[in-house]
Amino acid sequence: MFRKYILPLLAVGGVVLGIIAAVISARVAPPTPAVSDPPPPPFPTFVAGAGLVEANTENIAISAQIAGVVSKIYVAIGSHVKEGDPLFTIDDRAARATLAADEAAVHVAEAQYANASNELAIAESVTDKRALSVELIDQRQYAALIAQAQVLQARAQAALDATNLERLTVRAPVDGQVLQLKVHLGEFASAGPLAQPLFLFGNVEPLNIRVDVDEEDAWRIRPGSPALGYLRGNKKISTPLKFVRFEPYVIPKLSLTGEPTERVDTRVLEVIYRIEGHDLPIFSGQQMDVYIDTEGHDTEAKLATVSPKP
Repeated sequence: MFRKYILPLLAVGGVVLGIIAAVISARVAPPTPAVSDPPPPPFPTFVAGAGLVEANTENIAISAQIAGVVSKIYVAIGSHVKEGDPLFTIDDRAARATLAADEAAVHVAEAQYANASNELAIAESVTDKRALSVELIDQRQYAALIAQAQVLQARAQAALDATNLERLTVRAPVDGQVLQLKVHLGEFASAGPLAQPLFLFGNVEPLNIRVDVDEEDAWRIRPGSPALGYLRGNKKISTPLKFVRFEPYVIPKLSLTGEPTERVDTRVLEVIYRIEGHDLPIFSGQQMDVYIDTEGHDTEAKLATVSPKP
């Protein structure tokens, strides 16, 4: 009974399920609609590139000069500071104690030098040369010189301690704004370059934008070429851009678009523009779609030839 009816039914059911699975897998998924339409090109001929907003000083990664526990933080995220203003301080109690001890050593050395100088002056003031031997006078001269050198050494050590104490307070290198703050009171701050900087800092008035231009289109851009940038996600927010400079070394592209014709080894020329628009909701770290005007440049480049040497 089982072999006569059940097994054929199971076989037929398996075939039906296979056909259904094949039909479902063969369906073409509808394309996902774009979140927003791309912005319209503002120029008849242009080069398009992705841009990343950054500070005009470039984003400065700030770390501690001397490792230690953070004892004071003077700013908050978004704070605007002037060059030389303190940002944070590493625990300086040990450094202050060392400075105090070495300043006391300076006073001791100065007293010893004063005593040695006085003894030398007494010896040199004796008119009867038979009263003191030449050897004794020489010894007092050498003692005065040694005491003077010890004063200089003690002062240099105290100056070094004062410098190290000053280095425990990290200050703003330029006028700018605190873009990120990744350290808190009581945390240990490592010295040197870090994967995640303690502070990200830069001058954002005005902002710059770093545009990646494919190396195949780099020849079409000239210094001073006007450009227009559109904010990602809202094509109604746009701003004129002013050429600042080229980063003349062509580098590998860090952010690929996923186009089928794009190779992993694509290289880009970085072009720096300044954002001319004011009071716009544009922040450092945002992406923008940038169009660079090439009107007239394409024709000039195609017609340019190298004269053969006679």
